[in-house]
Formats: sequence, C-alpha cells, structure tokens
Amino acid sequence: MSNTRSPALGGSFTFLGTNLTVNRMGYGAMQLAGPRVFGPPKDVDAAVAVLKEAIASGVDHIDTSDFYGPHVTNQIIKRALHPYAKNLVIVTKVGAKRGDDASWNRAESPEELRSAVDDNLRNLGLESLDIVNMRVGHLGLGDAPVKGHVEVLHELKKQGKIKHVGLSNVTAKQLAEARAVTEIVCVQNEYNIAHRGDDAFIDQLAKEGVAYVPFFPLGGFTPLQSSTLSDVAKAAEATPMQVALAWLLERAPNILLIPGTSSITHLRENLAAAKLELSPKMMATLNQL
Repeated sequence: MSNTRSPALGGSFTFLGTNLTVNRMGYGAMQLAGPRVFGPPKDVDAAVAVLKEAIASGVDHIDTSDFYGPHVTNQIIKRALHPYAKNLVIVTKVGAKRGDDASWNRAESPEELRSAVDDNLRNLGLESLDIVNMRVGHLGLGDAPVKGHVEVLHELKKQGKIKHVGLSNVTAKQLAEARAVTEIVCVQNEYNIAHRGDDAFIDQLAKEGVAYVPFFPLGGFTPLQSSTLSDVAKAAEATPMQVALAWLLERAPNILLIPGTSSITHLRENLAAAKLELSPKMMATLNQL
C-alpha cells in the first residue's frame, strides 16, 4: 500500500493479490441513473460529462452495477469512456434486480448470478470484469451462508468472465466462509462518520491488506448532519461533506472512497476532500461522533 500514485486523490492502494492499483478516491456511478436509481437521467449528456471529468481528474476506480437503472448506468459509462483507459478499474456487483415498479429484489440463484455477470459484460462492453462484488445483506441473506453464491462467481472466474471477487453487505463470518471458496479482494459495507458498526471489521481487514469500500460515505439518501461536523468543517474551511470524506481517508489505509454524484460541481468538491488535512484535534473531535 504505497502512497505514490496521486497524493491529490488520497494516495494509492493495490487490491490484495492483484496487479490492480487505484487512487483511493474513486467514483460511485449509482446517481447517474434517474430518480430512485431507476430509468434514465433527465440529461444523459450531463452524466457523460461527469464521468469524463472524473477520469480527467485522475479517478481510476469506478463502482457500478447493472441493476442501477437497470442497465442505464453501465450503458452511460460505456458511452462516456469506452474504449477504457488501461488503468481504469471498474467494480460491479450482483445479487439484486429491479422490479418494474423500481423495487429492489433478490437475484441470487446461480442462473440469476450468471445472467447478471453477462449483463454487466454486455452493457459495459467488456470481455472480463475486474472485480465483481456479491451483494449479500439488506436485499439478501443477512448472516446466512454465502458459500453457494461465491462458488458461482468462482466458476465464472475460472471461465475468465471475472478477474476477482469481492463482497458487499457482509459480516466477518460470511467473509471467512467466502474465503474458503476463493480469494476476496474487497468488502463493501455501509460505513460513515455516523454509522460505525464496522470499526473492528475495518481494522481486521486493514491488517490483512483487504480493501474496505464504504457505501453511503456521506449518509446516502439521508445526508449526514451534525453540528460537530459543521463546526469542524468551518474550522477546516471546508464543507461538512468534504470533512466526512477526509475523515474516512484518515480512518484506515485500506479504505477506498466511491462518493457518487451527477453534478460536476459536487464531483470537484468530493475530489478536493482528498487534499484536506484534518488536525489530530479535529480527528479526535470527529471520532467522538
């Protein structure tokens, strides 16, 4: 885990056991779809512009899924960025599907997982996916066994459709079970300055060199609000959201960020957070939240 790639984007991280090295500040593509992550956005050209700006700014790690839209987000990524730069790492996820009413539903049978991987390949215009996360909790299995799902992804890995496997919405127990099947290069769970149930899990993964990618780093659909956060932001001459992102980068060296936005202005604000230096006193104050 060297810090030589781009200090402006939080330094770099190499996924365990791979040749994939990325800047720690990446981009989450979920918000490129329409309202409720369903259907197309109002302005596809604006979505394309955000992606192009992200890449021009040094972002080399994009998080997506074919159930965003569905299909919409991946098709916009392909339109904006294909053929892809050699250093661009695209991470996607499977395990869910969308209903016609925009509902989020499980899609965890072997057939559904294989079909989802094929959808991601087709809509992104790729022959092999860098990393595929198996989405487990919330929509899916809670603390239930994950072995069968990971076996399907391991089979697709042997076929060359997937290069590496990750997990999303999982417990430490499920990670251990998945690792008995195949190498796991990243964990993607909900975590932010106000939602810190994974503190011990992050520390464990940091020791092992496994990437931890917090989704909803800014609170998701209910953005973070805290007077303490606002006070620190004022002292740091930054926005509360920039402070929340900077805190995550300081929190552990294996944390990779994928804040999402459909706005170039917000994209620039998010990326600027990687340059923000929080004093030990600021970190101590935020750690109390």
